[in-house]
Amino acid sequence: MQNLKKKLIGTVISDKMNKTVVVKVCRRVKDKRYGKNVTVTKKFKVHDEHEKSKLGDEVQIIESRPYSKTKRWALTKVI
Repeated sequence: MQNLKKKLIGTVISDKMNKTVVVKVCRRVKDKRYGKNVTVTKKFKVHDEHEKSKLGDEVQIIESRPYSKTKRWALTKVI
């Protein structure tokens, strides 16, 4: 079976927690009603086991098992 986990690329906006970073992901989507392109921004709490990423780094994240109540993504690499 293929790997069906989602992968996203975003920017680290907070690294103050232990083994956790907050990543901001911006996507361009077309508005359903008006057809205008809109930037949609979402923040994800990401598990960073070895604390490799720092504030401002661009990172790739992948969907994973729940690590906590709000943390369901894991860091794959720092770009």
